[in-house]
Amino acid sequence: MAGLSISKASLVVILGLLGNITTGLVYLAPVKTFWRIVVNRSTEEFESAPYMFKLLNAYFWVYYGIIKPNSILVATVNGFGAVLEIIFVSLFLIFVPPRLRVKTAILAGVLDVVFPGAVVVAAQLLLKEEKRIDVAGFFCVCFSMAAYGSPLSAMKTVITSKSVEYMPFLLSFFLFINGGVWTFYAIITNDWFIGLPNGTGFGLGTAQLILYAIYYKRPQPWKKSSNKLEEECLIPENQRITAKD
Repeated sequence: MAGLSISKASLVVILGLLGNITTGLVYLAPVKTFWRIVVNRSTEEFESAPYMFKLLNAYFWVYYGIIKPNSILVATVNGFGAVLEIIFVSLFLIFVPPRLRVKTAILAGVLDVVFPGAVVVAAQLLLKEEKRIDVAGFFCVCFSMAAYGSPLSAMKTVITSKSVEYMPFLLSFFLFINGGVWTFYAIITNDWFIGLPNGTGFGLGTAQLILYAIYYKRPQPWKKSSNKLEEECLIPENQRITAKD
C-alpha cells in the first residue's frame, strides 16, 4: 500500500482480514431466525425493517470500499453481507402475511433499490472522486450507527428484567470483537468513516458484556428436583404407594 511501511501495511491487511471474519459472523447471526421462519412458513412477529436497513448499510460499505483506495477488504465482506441480507429480505417477502406483503415489498423497493441506486448514480455523475468518498462515507456512518444502536432496546430490557435471556451472548461478543478490530484498523489507516461507527459499536459491545457479567444467572439444577418433589406431593398417597409397588 502506498505511503505505508511494510510492517504497518501487513498489520492493516491482518486487521482487515480479521474484520472480514468478525463482520461475516455478525452478518450470519440471524440465520437461526430465518431458519425458523422457513420451517414455520411465517415471519410471525419478526420485523423486516432492520434487515432492509442492514442491506442498505452493506450496499454503501461496498460502494465505499470500491471507490476508496486500498479499501477492497471493506468491500468484500460487505458484499458477502449484502448477498445474505438480500436472501433474508427475500424470505421476508415470501413468508410475510399476505396483508403485509405489498407494504413490505414497497418498503424494500424504496430502501434497497431506488434510494441506493439514486445516490450512487448521482454521486458518479455529479461529484468528483473525493466528494464521492465523503458522501459514501457519510451514509455508511449514518446507517452503521443505526445498526449498532439497535441493541440499546435489548440492553434496556436486560436492566429492567434483570435477565440476559433476550440479549444473545454470541451476537454481543461478535459485535464487541468486530467493533474493536475495525476501530484499530481505522486508527492505523486514519479512516474515521470506519472508526466512528465501529468505535461506537465497540463501546456498546463492551457495555453489553458488562451487563452479562452483572445479570447473568447460572442455571440452578436443584429447581428441577424441587419441582419434581412438589409434583409428587400433589399425587394422592394411595397412588404413590401403588407406583412404588
